[in-house]
Amino acid sequence: MTTTEQIIKLFDRKGDSEYGGEPVTQREHALQAAFLALQADAKPSLIVAALLHDIGHLLHDLPDDAPDAGIDDHHERSGDHFLRPLFSDAVTEPVRMHVEAKRYLCAVDPDYMSALSEPSRVSLALQGGPMTAEEAEQFIVQPFAEDAVRLRRWDDEAKIAGLETPPLDRFAEFLTQQLVSTDRK
Repeated sequence: MTTTEQIIKLFDRKGDSEYGGEPVTQREHALQAAFLALQADAKPSLIVAALLHDIGHLLHDLPDDAPDAGIDDHHERSGDHFLRPLFSDAVTEPVRMHVEAKRYLCAVDPDYMSALSEPSRVSLALQGGPMTAEEAEQFIVQPFAEDAVRLRRWDDEAKIAGLETPPLDRFAEFLTQQLVSTDRK
């Protein structure tokens, strides 16, 4: 089985689970984020990052309501750990940084935090809350920080029940093209 097929199989096995209190499943959320990136004419690495940004949620067996119980699953770290051997930094860094990007946007954009869904506010508190001004300055100068902010905005928009998106197979070619392995497994 190829790496792309393994990733698709992971979505097949666990992608129909609830997306943390939102009106979409994990798969719907991932597809909506990737579709938004595609519509924004994002580079292929960022489309893949959008598709896979929450893959860490599919790698654990915590209940869907873990954040309500005060549990942060650190999905950005487990997703990064899973993806790093497979993809370049152009894919993995926005994934790793997308939670920090939420904290950053809360610090620099007064309207951003008020627009967050209730589940996103709950997880924000578990993730450290808004950054300080100093943290925000340090965050945004990092490589891939701007990509992480773009990804974060798609993440926030990708919660629309019933939204039609291309199927997961539509993104398989992007996945395969972005693999760092020379044999493109």
